[in-house]
Amino acid sequence: MGNRILKFDNVRKTVNYLKKNGLANTFYAAAERAQEEKKADYRYKAPDEETLDRQRNEAADASYRFSIVTPAYETPEGYLREMIASVQAQSYPNWELVIADASAGDSVERVVRRIIHDTDDRRIRYSRLAKNGGIAENTNAGIEASSGDYIALLDHDDFITPDALYEMAEAVRRGVRKNCPPALLYSDEDKYDEAAKTFVTPHRKQEFNLDLILSNNYICHFMAVEAGLMKRLKLRGDYDGAQDYDLVLRVVDSLWPADAPTLESGRICHIPKVLYHWRSHRASTALNTASKTYAYEAGRKALADFCEKRGFSVQVEHSLHLGFYQIDYEPELLRVRRDVGLVGGRILDGKGRIFAGGYDEAGRCLYEGLPARFTGGSTHRAVLRQDCASADIRCMRLQEELQPLYKEVTGLTYRERSLLVKAGREKREIVLADVTGLTCDEAGYRKLSMALGEAVREAGYLVVWDPGITISI
Repeated sequence: MGNRILKFDNVRKTVNYLKKNGLANTFYAAAERAQEEKKADYRYKAPDEETLDRQRNEAADASYRFSIVTPAYETPEGYLREMIASVQAQSYPNWELVIADASAGDSVERVVRRIIHDTDDRRIRYSRLAKNGGIAENTNAGIEASSGDYIALLDHDDFITPDALYEMAEAVRRGVRKNCPPALLYSDEDKYDEAAKTFVTPHRKQEFNLDLILSNNYICHFMAVEAGLMKRLKLRGDYDGAQDYDLVLRVVDSLWPADAPTLESGRICHIPKVLYHWRSHRASTALNTASKTYAYEAGRKALADFCEKRGFSVQVEHSLHLGFYQIDYEPELLRVRRDVGLVGGRILDGKGRIFAGGYDEAGRCLYEGLPARFTGGSTHRAVLRQDCASADIRCMRLQEELQPLYKEVTGLTYRERSLLVKAGREKREIVLADVTGLTCDEAGYRKLSMALGEAVREAGYLVVWDPGITISI
C-alpha cells in the first residue's frame, strides 16, 4: 500500500511539474528521479542499547540543558504520543519539552497531561495558548517559556532519534573546548513513510555552506540555536511557512558583523548523523511539496530580506523547483559580494556531461559525470550555487585585488576574455579568465586550479561554484 501511495504521489508531482516547467524539463526530472529510486538503498539503524547505556553514563553530569519547543495544533493522538516518547527516550537527560498548544479543543491537553501523570516526567511542560496566532507566534510562546542553554525545534508530528540530544551536547562541548561555542547546530534527517512504516530518503547534508543556504534551506531539521540568540531573534509571523529558513538566515546575519569581510561560519555546526525523522503523510510538506505553496513564497521573501540587510543589489526569484531560489546579482556577483574571491562554473564534455568545474578539498570534481540537464537528485545541489575548495582555472573569474595570485600560481598575467555561451534557448555573454598560454593536460589544469583556489581561501575569501556558468570543451 505504501509503495502505491508513493508512486501515485510521484505521478501527481510529475503532472504539477509539467504544468509549471514544460515538457523538456519534466522529461529530464522524471529520468533522474527514476535513476535515483533505482539506487535508493537506505536503512535507518537506531543505536543499540549498549551504545545508549554508554551515552547515559557519559551524560550523567550533563551540564547543557536543551529546551525542545513544539507548537501543537489539533495533533492526532498517535503522532503526539510518538513525538513525546521520542524525547523521553533520549540518552541525554538534561532536557525539557515545551509544548505550546493552540488547539481549539482539549484533545492535545488531555493526552499530554495523561502522559505527565503516568510517567511522572516533569521535564514535559505544557501550556495552553489563549489563541492560535500562527506557527511563528505559537512557537515564540514556547521559546519565551524555555529555560535551556540551547533551544531546539521539533514539529508536533515528527520525532527524533534516541541519541539526538547526546550528539548535540557532544558538539557543543567540542566547540567550547575550541573556544568556539556553536550558535547553531543541525543534523542530517530522513523521512518516515507513514503508509509503509519505514524510513526513506536520507538527507546527508554539507558542512555549513553560505551560498548553498542562500539557495535553499538545506539545514532544516534537527536544529538548535543558542538560547540567548534564539530569544533575541525569535520567529517572525510575516514568514510563516518558512519561519525556520528566516531564522537560519538571521542567525547567519548575526554572525556576520557589518564591518567584517566574512561571517563566523565556525559557529554553525553540522552533525553528520540522522537525528530527525520527518513524518510523510498527506498533509505534510515531506510528502506533498505543493501542500504549502505559500511557504515557498515566504522563503523567497526571507531570502530577499537577508540580501537587503546585507546591502546586496539582487533580485530573488523562484527556481524551477519549489523551495529552491535563484539570486540574480545586479551587477554581477564579484562586484556585489566582497567576501567572494573567485567565481567558477562547470565544464561539459562532448557528451554533455560534467567533467570539470568545481572541486572539493581532495580535488574531486563536483557532480562529475552528471548530464548537464540533471539536477543532482531530490536536493538539486548540482544546479545550485555553492561554496567549494576551488574552481577550474579554464572557467572562472577572479576578484580584482586577487588577480596577482593568478601570476603567482601560473606565471602568467591575469587577463579576461568574453565568450558567447548557450543558456537554454538563448545565448549570453560571460567573462572568464583568459587561459591562453597555458598548455597543460587535465591533471595539470586541475593542479593549477587547486593551487589557485587554496591561495584565494588562504587570503580569506570564498570560492563560489555557479552552475549557471557553463562552457563545453
